[in-house]
Parts: sequence; structure tokens; C-alpha cells
Amino acid sequence: MTETIQQIIEVIRSSSSFLITTHEGPDGDAIGSSLALASMLRHLGKDVTVHFQDAVPDLYTFLPGSDSVIQHIPDQHFDVSFVLDIGERKRAGQEFCKFSRVTTTVNLDHHLSCENFADYNLIDSQAASTGILVYRIATAYDYHFDSDTALCIYATIITDTGSFRYSNANREAFTVAGKMIECGFNAWDVAEKLYENQPQKRLELLAKCLPTLEVFKDGQAASVTATSEMFAACNANAELTDGFVNYPRSIHGVEVAIFFRQIEDNKFKVGFRSKGKVNVAAFSAALGGGGHHNAAGCTVEGSLEEVKATVYKIVETCL
Repeated sequence: MTETIQQIIEVIRSSSSFLITTHEGPDGDAIGSSLALASMLRHLGKDVTVHFQDAVPDLYTFLPGSDSVIQHIPDQHFDVSFVLDIGERKRAGQEFCKFSRVTTTVNLDHHLSCENFADYNLIDSQAASTGILVYRIATAYDYHFDSDTALCIYATIITDTGSFRYSNANREAFTVAGKMIECGFNAWDVAEKLYENQPQKRLELLAKCLPTLEVFKDGQAASVTATSEMFAACNANAELTDGFVNYPRSIHGVEVAIFFRQIEDNKFKVGFRSKGKVNVAAFSAALGGGGHHNAAGCTVEGSLEEVKATVYKIVETCL
């Protein structure tokens, strides 16, 4: 892994133009790690373009550099493309997957089942966030952390560890978070923006989701659901459901939580969360998805009843 980091450093030193991207529906780690890397590269005098298939959710627009993210790749050549927190290449979206005007590709990820699709693949499932990998590269580069870069890395850690509540909140996560705070930003301000700044319609949507709670397998698994009708009734979008899966996860005795989110008439996004004893990446993989030991997801086609029956059967069998 140290050798790969050194190789990536040499790629950075010898290149001038960079394209950075991440997965569709970007979360705190995807956005924070991308913006942290972009901030570092810009401070090194590089030409940087950050492309996301989907726009940055309002929740994360406070992160430095978020206003520079574009949704269409410019018609130019790039020396290097960095693909972050992606799991599998196709999750970057069709535009990026079809884009070929890049000399070298670097893949940074901490998903357990990440594909080795790049020229250089830095993958560590023990890293609390992909932002941690950006930190390792920056540290090996002997980069002097500014507050903007540090804030973005900190955001990846606090979001992907559930404010240090999840089992991936290891010693490195706490150490790096502490070092980033020393760079000058206000940690309470970050927490306030992430957790004390919800739009009213998010709670209205949550109020419709919670009555769908189902607990099964002798209390070891539980789920909640968000349907298209609920979104329409609240004038809400998918980004407002971030964290909804943690409500069934918080129930005493529940080891596996599931969140069903309707995306089409007969298609659902299914998110899994574990308290640590169960590897939910196995559930997701069985349904064509991927993820981490404690957090994974997939897409399943069918009516809600059919999707639930398929998912519940796999979960019950594995449990």
C-alpha cells in the first residue's frame, strides 16, 4: 500500500491536469474526499476539474469548493482522473464511463468489494473513509494542510463514522480528525451544519416513513420504506432520506437495518446497515450490489411487496 501511495505521488508530481469524480447520489465521504483532493491539488498549482453526475446536496454546500463542482465534463484532455469512493466504475455515471480523454486513472476507495479498474488502485477497507486515503496521500506528499482541505477531510470522517458511533471509528479516524481540527476550522460549526440544519420537509417525510416500520427475524432485522407517493406529498427528494436507515438500526436487538426507497414504479434502492456483527455487504452482493461490512446497498426491481419478499428472504437466510 505504501508503494501504491508513492506511485500516486509521482503521478501527481508529473501531471498538470486532473479530473476528479465520485459516485452518483454523492454522500459526505464522496463529496468531502473529492473536494479535499481538489483543494490539495489546486494548492500545488494543478489544473483541477471536479465532476459529479448529480449535484451536491444542499446539506454539503458549506464545504469549501462545492460551488466549483460541475455535472458535465469539459471537452478536453486530462493527465489524470481520480475516481473516489465508488465501489464499481459504473457508479460514476454514463458520462464519465464513456469519457476516454484521460492518460492515467487512480482509484481511491474503502469499499470491501471495490473493483480494481484503474491504473493505480488504493483500496483499504479498514480506512474509516475515503477521505482518510486522501489524508494519507497528502501526508506522504508532505503537504501542509490548510483549513479548507482539513475541513473537507474531517467531514468525510464524521459522516462516514456516524459522528464516531459506528464500528469503523477506529484509532486512525480519531487521530486524523484531531489533526484536521488543529488546522483552524470550528468543529461545532461543522456539526451544526450537518445535524442541526434540517429542512422542515425532511421531518415531514420522516413522519410518513416511520409508520412503515417492520421488525422481523425475532427482532434481529427491521426496515422502513419511502415511496414515490411520500416524496410527492412532501415535495421532497431522495437526498432528504439520508440517515433514515439509522432509525430501524437504533432499535434494541436489531442487527440489520434496511431502507427501501422507491426510484421508479417497479424499482427500489435498498440500503443495508449493520451494528457490526453481520456483514451486510454479503446481502448486497447477493442482489447485485456492493458496499462495506456495515453499510451496503443495491437496486432491486419489482413491486414493493416483491422487493421486500426477495430482500427479507436473503436476510433471514443469512441471519
